Amino acid sequence: MTKIFSEKISTRAVSRPELDRAVEFARELRAAGLGVTLVVHEHKRLGRGLALAELAEQLKSYGVALEFLTGELQGNHDPSGIVFTVLAALSGMEREHIRDRTLEGHESARTRGQTIGGATVTDDAMLSLALHLREIAAKLVITKGKKKGRHPSPATVLRMLREHDEADEDHSHR
Repeated sequence: MTKIFSEKISTRAVSRPELDRAVEFARELRAAGLGVTLVVHEHKRLGRGLALAELAEQLKSYGVALEFLTGELQGNHDPSGIVFTVLAALSGMEREHIRDRTLEGHESARTRGQTIGGATVTDDAMLSLALHLREIAAKLVITKGKKKGRHPSPATVLRMLREHDEADEDHSHR
């Protein structure tokens, strides 16, 4: 039996619901006496450094095998093995190195007067509309759910309008 779990969340995220579901599903199958292998595209998609080693140990305690399809750890692995542990630690160091280089690049660009990220408001009319959107969002009140009584962000207002337009588009094609 094959079951696919797909998640497009950074490995730095505290909550990774699909990964949690996959691990729990694997644990349940193993508890039922089935052989289980968690197959992941690349170890970096599962985690890095200590987090990867801890997750691998958790899987091992459940009796769940671990396999990576690509990357430095390609193949089946014993999470308690020295090679796995060293490579997991190196992947954590690699993330920090990438982060440091990125921050250095941003600082270098700023000293040269370059703007990092995001679109620049190019004219007064666009700024005026953006300010108007903020005023509108401040007048709206969420009527249900956990955020009842609060105001939606401008991004939420834009998403709501986009979803409305997409729904209208779907209805017009029928």
